[in-house]
Amino acid sequence: MRPAAPEPDAPDPAASDAAGSDAAAPEPAGADLSPSRLTVADLVGRALARLGAGHCFGVVGSGNFAVTNALREAGVPFTATRHEGGAATMADAFARMSGTVALVSVHQGCGLTNAATGIGEAAKSRTPVIVLAAEASGASVGSNFSMDQPGLARSVLADSHRVHSAASALVDVVRAFRAARDERRTVVLNLPLDVQAQPAPADALRALDTLAPPPRPVPPRADADAVTALARLISTSERPVIVAGRGARGAGPELRALASAAGALLATSAVAKGLFAGDPFDLGISGGFSSPLSAELISRADLIIGAGCALNMWTMRHGRLIGPDTRVAQIDLEASALGAQRPIDLGVLGDAASTATAVLEELTRFGHDPEPRYRTPEVAARIAAESRWSDVPLDPPDLGGPARGAAENSAAETRIDPRVLSRELNRLLPAERIVSVDSGNFMGYPSAYLDVPDEFGFCFTQAFQSIGLGLSTAIGAALARPDRLPVLGTGDGGLLMGIAELETAVRLELPLLVVVYNDDAYGAEVHHFGVSDDPDFVAPDLGAVTFPSVDIASIARGFGAQGATVREAGDLEAVRRWLESGPTSPLVLDARIASDGGAWWLAEAFRGH
Repeated sequence: MRPAAPEPDAPDPAASDAAGSDAAAPEPAGADLSPSRLTVADLVGRALARLGAGHCFGVVGSGNFAVTNALREAGVPFTATRHEGGAATMADAFARMSGTVALVSVHQGCGLTNAATGIGEAAKSRTPVIVLAAEASGASVGSNFSMDQPGLARSVLADSHRVHSAASALVDVVRAFRAARDERRTVVLNLPLDVQAQPAPADALRALDTLAPPPRPVPPRADADAVTALARLISTSERPVIVAGRGARGAGPELRALASAAGALLATSAVAKGLFAGDPFDLGISGGFSSPLSAELISRADLIIGAGCALNMWTMRHGRLIGPDTRVAQIDLEASALGAQRPIDLGVLGDAASTATAVLEELTRFGHDPEPRYRTPEVAARIAAESRWSDVPLDPPDLGGPARGAAENSAAETRIDPRVLSRELNRLLPAERIVSVDSGNFMGYPSAYLDVPDEFGFCFTQAFQSIGLGLSTAIGAALARPDRLPVLGTGDGGLLMGIAELETAVRLELPLLVVVYNDDAYGAEVHHFGVSDDPDFVAPDLGAVTFPSVDIASIARGFGAQGATVREAGDLEAVRRWLESGPTSPLVLDARIASDGGAWWLAEAFRGH
């Protein structure tokens, strides 16, 4: 619990803002919670519960104690985390995987700043999250915790809202909820301590009794002329490819039907992985994670349709997956997104699902010939045999064996090829899984090799490109989908940065498999700055990004998890035994990986920088 510390120079600590009038004091055990005793903090918590908030994550201090308990008493599940950054990322992942608005509860000032990176990731990803941020009272200018909280929220692209008064509290909460849910915004809802402590108005409490989630707005339908134009582009195409992104995760069946009629192949951006799982013409991820065959087939397209997809440098490999004569169409809910990342031939403003249905109807209306086009038996056979990385022969051959390369610490240590590790795990793990991925040099391996059952089987918090979010991502995703085995792919740097939340996973008894691709380094920097094709290249000092070996398996056991070290494929027997035990605690694999000289996806990512 964060202390309500007095100002260092306050002459009267008993009267200081932080220690006295600015504290939102909790109700004592057995307190009278009759309507006459309910505060604005109680009203906020009860209102969010009635509006349909799915789960709250947070670190509780004096300023957010009352509102957090109000949420809990109203039935909103609460997970106490070890750091506010973890809370924000867990909420982000939970909202992505559950389809509900998730909450974060933080103390005023430092509690909010600790959560800033997670809030920024959620905001950049347009995740519906509400951050309940206690705020120093307006008159408490000398408070230790006083700061420009709205300014901080806006600086990381979140929306800033406030509960302004007891009289406006209910309206303020509903407004924030609608912004999060309907506009797909991450909202920081500031809760001034003096307002939290005010009595809840009787009329607001009466309104609370009948409060229900407001109806969702009807998604905008595409203009008829735009639908016709897209249908004509498809009808004149021989090799169309539909690439679906985050904005199309609810449009899988409609896009499959359109692709079938159009003779189009299907692909996704990384965040939408799994959307077309099982379709014989699914190419998987488009971009740096594409298999050689998938990249080849996408680059040969004469029409690429981005559906809820930005077609950015990651998804299109800096534009190299778009041929010189390829036409590009883009479907998006927002006009500002159309053509924002690259030139397009047609922009369609509308919902991906309804647009796909309308275009299919238009193709039928003017007699589109549903010939195979790109969906030939030959292409289907190649996709079945070559499109998944686990089916691609290792080139270069297996790198496993005695350590070598920039990240080695002991020449005698045996290390496993990260491709072999990922391929064997994919065979070993049950199909019903939910895979989360941290950021770093390793990230292409779990993203490309680990299959997922659908679009709710892959959680990719990478919009801010921060390492250290993976463990919290996996916990939030696991709580959203308890029916699936949670799996995390992370690097040693990212895991150690966020390892406090391993205690949270242990406390929650999550059967979480944590796969640590451990190269004793910040591998992306090692391979970016330490390798060059220039014959005159002189390697710089890499001491700032390489580290002594750490026994991560032992650290995991210290947290109460299970731990195992993996140096070769046979060591994965530990995973099999763990799965067969019906686990109720995490297993952390310290996978000592061989140097890959710089992952294939990393070369794509850094090209052009």
